[in-house]
Amino acid sequence: MLATVMGVAILYLFITGVGVWGLNTPVGWGFDITNFVFWVGIGHAGTLISAILCIFKQRWRTSINRAAEAMTIFAVICAGTFPGIHVGRVWFAWFLFPIPNSNVIWPNFRSPLLWDVFAVSTYFTVSLLFWYMGLIPDLATMRDRAIKNITRTAKLGPLTVPAGRIAAYAYGFFSMGWKFSYRGWWNYEKAYILLAGIATPLVLSVHSIVSFDFAVSVIPGWHTTIFPPYFVAGAIFSGFAMVLTLMIPMRVLYPGMKNLLTLRHIENMCKIITLTGLLVGFAYAMEFFIAWYGGNQYELAVFINRATGPYWWAYWTMVTCNVISPQLFWFKWCRTTPWFIFIVTIFVNIGMWFERYVIIVTSLHRDFLPSSWSMYYPTIVEWATMIGAFGLFFSLFALFARFLPMMAISEIKNVIPAADPHHPMYATHGQGHDAHHDGKGH
Repeated sequence: MLATVMGVAILYLFITGVGVWGLNTPVGWGFDITNFVFWVGIGHAGTLISAILCIFKQRWRTSINRAAEAMTIFAVICAGTFPGIHVGRVWFAWFLFPIPNSNVIWPNFRSPLLWDVFAVSTYFTVSLLFWYMGLIPDLATMRDRAIKNITRTAKLGPLTVPAGRIAAYAYGFFSMGWKFSYRGWWNYEKAYILLAGIATPLVLSVHSIVSFDFAVSVIPGWHTTIFPPYFVAGAIFSGFAMVLTLMIPMRVLYPGMKNLLTLRHIENMCKIITLTGLLVGFAYAMEFFIAWYGGNQYELAVFINRATGPYWWAYWTMVTCNVISPQLFWFKWCRTTPWFIFIVTIFVNIGMWFERYVIIVTSLHRDFLPSSWSMYYPTIVEWATMIGAFGLFFSLFALFARFLPMMAISEIKNVIPAADPHHPMYATHGQGHDAHHDGKGH
């Protein structure tokens, strides 16, 4: 239903134009770009968990990597919506891409907005391939199960649908003829680690480039070199929080998942949230220090205005949620109690959304000329679009949980204790598929 709200709000926007938003002069970016940066940040944890932890052979990733990768795809879809509708005349959105045309109209290659187009689209493509490749063995498993139930039917209103046959054809098509052969596993794991190597630098590059939207400008509060690492740390921080926001309710809905997504996994993620929360807090402090140490009165005025000006409530909400609340994870009870962790992750998500709101709005609403100062008030259309984006995200995730395995079946099989040889005669065997690579297995 929330996704429908977003559709209606966007349709209304198409009919009436961006004048129905609360944008004005000087606040030309509001909820739209705030939501774009927020969703791009959410999309970081999936690739981070899958790619970087895969390269470092961290086995605890196997219970959460599939859902986190799916989260990346859906978050980037939500993020891509906002620049598209922000351009106003949506039918000219293709101008964002450097496509040869009869009018010889080209985008500005020196603009970071164009760099965003390349960075986000590349990240989405690689993340989608990475996610899909990991799914192939599991899709083949589901294909084999669907074939056993090929006569199953389902009611769709007055119609009787051959659900088993449709599932068998769909899983069979997308599993691309996977046969669980030794040669298939060999090629698959080589390709998977190669994609992980390609995706790892993308995690760092994408949000760095998004931060360039602000950092290369001359607006006080934006023109700073700390933005790339600051944005990357914040993206990992919010991404891990969103993974927990999604997975903790799943453990309640599907109790069997508690044996696969254990408190150890959750505790490890809480530790990463604590670390990245400290990095984010350090960045907040450094912004004030650099503004003071640099001797730029306009820069310093912006940061004092953030903390004490008309948007003080947004700034202190950001600090409370992002810096103070994760510090509770220093206590073991706090990072091993799922319901409490869920509440903290909600606070982190709220705080990270406000971080983008503070950066964008408070830097714009008071520019160099006091005569052009103005407040920004979002309209109901902007609220509907933002809330609807969450609806779209959760709808896509619910569909994913309904039709695809939320956990990487083949990878979990590879790391469970039964994958290790326990009989003395197999003592020289390795562990799972790694053993084949080492030449120790059959």
